[in-house]
Amino acid sequence: MKIMKTKSGIRFLLPVLIIALIVAAAFMAPPKPVFYLVGDSTTRNPSRPMCGWGEVFSEQFDTTQITISNQAMAGRSTRTFLSEGRWDKVLSMLKPGDFVLIVFGHNEGSAPDTSRNGRRGVLRGTGEETKDLTWKDGKIETVHTYGWYLRKFVNEAKAKGAIPFIASMIPRNEFRDGKVLRATNDYGKWSAEVAAQTGAFFVDLNNITADKYDKLGPDETKKLFPGDHTHTNVEGAKINAASVAEGLRAINDCPVNKYLLNK
Repeated sequence: MKIMKTKSGIRFLLPVLIIALIVAAAFMAPPKPVFYLVGDSTTRNPSRPMCGWGEVFSEQFDTTQITISNQAMAGRSTRTFLSEGRWDKVLSMLKPGDFVLIVFGHNEGSAPDTSRNGRRGVLRGTGEETKDLTWKDGKIETVHTYGWYLRKFVNEAKAKGAIPFIASMIPRNEFRDGKVLRATNDYGKWSAEVAAQTGAFFVDLNNITADKYDKLGPDETKKLFPGDHTHTNVEGAKINAASVAEGLRAINDCPVNKYLLNK
């Protein structure tokens, strides 16, 4: 018996086939890349009115093409972000073509020990020096330099096929002789050195934002810091997020720039 194909039947099948093709194409489309942010409370701060710049960073991007994942955690340093397993969590999610921006420096300054103040501290610089600490439970922790931790993050991200960025920390609301104090002799300098050593892209967030604070002046800048000299409000967070985007645009052939909005 022959099955007759009527014109009405063909008209019925065509939309069904088109829908099926669209659904199949959607499943076959590659997933959007993810831009992971790794840092401290200056990047993610849930205690309002304070706000981390990473919380408004998606406003700089076409989020139909890329996802922003803010994995920063308040109170963490490079050392504790690693020791608490937070970096391992990020590493487990990274896939080839993703991006990860690493920015620390505000919580590293204490002398490293097992006290409440020293548990976040790291050794200064970018060398290979270490210090062994013994915790109350007998566990031995080897503490490294600030640069060592950054190198570890960058190299492990690269090994997963992700594209790493290092940013210097945002400046604090600290003025001297009418100018914001900059981290050009310590954490800002060291972050730039590690970026150069490892081939990571570098965003000089410290200087880009400091230039903006200098133009605003002490009185206007103070309005961006509702509780202390380190943590900004939402307006300050938007300034810093824009500074990161500005730093990205300044990088030649930066692969993440195609996802930035034209602002």
